[in-house]
Amino acid sequence: MVPREMQDDQNLAFMDQAVVMAEEALAAREIPVGCVLVHDGKVVARGRNRTNEGRNATLHAEFDALRHLLPDRSHAQTPGLTRPYTPQAEDVIAAAAEKEGPVARGRKIWQTPLKGVVLYVTVEPCLMCASAMRQVGIEKVVYGCANDRFGGTGGVQSIHSDPRLLYAPPYPAVGGYRREEAIMLLRRFYISENSTAPKPKKKSNRVLKTEIPGVVSTPSSPASSLSRTSTPALYPEPTSAPVNLPPPVPAV
Repeated sequence: MVPREMQDDQNLAFMDQAVVMAEEALAAREIPVGCVLVHDGKVVARGRNRTNEGRNATLHAEFDALRHLLPDRSHAQTPGLTRPYTPQAEDVIAAAAEKEGPVARGRKIWQTPLKGVVLYVTVEPCLMCASAMRQVGIEKVVYGCANDRFGGTGGVQSIHSDPRLLYAPPYPAVGGYRREEAIMLLRRFYISENSTAPKPKKKSNRVLKTEIPGVVSTPSSPASSLSRTSTPALYPEPTSAPVNLPPPVPAV
């Protein structure tokens, strides 16, 4: 996790745009995770969770953004997103236009690896998304809060840097940018009732907690900055009291 005093304004500005996408997901009753893809200092794609909306468990924010760049897409483009750049290759554009019609003309069809493209996402990518980022050759990942259940860039596994994965080069991943905002969005979602669930849970007695402990790290364990202490649990986990065992029975 990058300490707040070491975070630069440019990274924070791009993360702010990812937070906007996460807020859009929250308004749509999706898990509030949002992201933007940036190249040469410009946002080239945006994404948010659409798993319920699309009835597709793989439609995490990262995949939603990626499908705006990669060829053979069959979806509506992000409203209001401009792409003021030159196509990579005329033959690629022509092939895409033949498949997708007029929508493809005049926009860039990206090729992998996505050199120079940086992902800004409000929550650490899960194992699936971390692997996808490595396969498409992302340049770097910047995230908000750690994902201590499914994180793929240090939270649970380090898919981004594992040398055993020979299919694609590793990429750096740093966290902590707008961490508090990302956590609060998740908390707001998880205290709300989901009326569309098969068995909706009553949550009227839950209170939105605003206290967010800082990141805890120890010199002896650099990875601890990405452990469970990075992102506090939305609700306190039960603690088990020490068990007092009876004294041993003396031998006769």
